[in-house]
Amino acid sequence: QVQLVESGGGLVQAGGSLRLSCAASGRTFSNYYMGWFRQAPGKERESVATISWSGGRTNYADSVKGRFTISRDNTKNTVYLQMNSLKPEDTAVYFCAADRLGAWANPYWGKGTLVTVSS
Repeated sequence: QVQLVESGGGLVQAGGSLRLSCAASGRTFSNYYMGWFRQAPGKERESVATISWSGGRTNYADSVKGRFTISRDNTKNTVYLQMNSLKPEDTAVYFCAADRLGAWANPYWGKGTLVTVSS
């Protein structure tokens, strides 16, 4: 089992920044791909950014490229999502996820943190 706890969500004006954190416990953190997903009201959950075991490989949704940065600190068992130039359409519940192989078929999920971007 992997336990994931997100933090850092909140209300921000358009153009502002937030940094989300996800603290992991339960298994060897560095053995898992980590990812951030989001779900807006009335929409399906979508991938925002993912990062490989050592952090050498990252992947981003087209909608956040150049604005969001995913990173991880394996010494702290934590993954981060730096979000800059936020837009109202970024409003969603953001979920942290962990997957052993990065296939995301059945990952471990956190409970989510709400990000609201006002116009």
